[in-house]
Amino acid sequence: MEAEPAKADDPVAVDFTTLGGDLFVQQRIDGGERVLLRHEGVHLRVDLSVGTVLDGPVRPKVVLPGLWGISAQLLTLKRLGILARHGRLPVTLQPQERRAGRWARMLQALDGVVAGATHRDIANTIFGAEVVRAEWRGASDHLRLKVQRLVREARRLAGGGYRDLLRGEDA
Repeated sequence: MEAEPAKADDPVAVDFTTLGGDLFVQQRIDGGERVLLRHEGVHLRVDLSVGTVLDGPVRPKVVLPGLWGISAQLLTLKRLGILARHGRLPVTLQPQERRAGRWARMLQALDGVVAGATHRDIANTIFGAEVVRAEWRGASDHLRLKVQRLVREARRLAGGGYRDLLRGEDA
């Protein structure tokens, strides 16, 4: 996004400094700004290639470098529009992390290992006793292998692999 300075009475101008909530602005090395808005526990991040949001109202100009990732960009724009019009960031438009469920199961598995639980105990906690009773020693090793993978990946993350998540790399 680019931020062109605007007059306060410009109907499409947005003043990030008056949107409410917390405003954090980080200058980027390559110019522009990384803008983070936090309102009632919900966050919105906007990257500016040109301009600043710190000097008052701006006329936002959207720059789409291509179609890859456009869904996330459009969601950010929609959230910014709602914040500007209604003064709040809706939780319902917060992007969902598709891997969050797996990460939660990894943490449960690691907690179990640290507490001295067997893989079967871990499976009982994560998948339920009924599923484990039916599948643990069944025709397939699927459930046991699934728990082994969760434990292995949890150990990898705890051993420093979490840094890949922070860098946005697949984990």
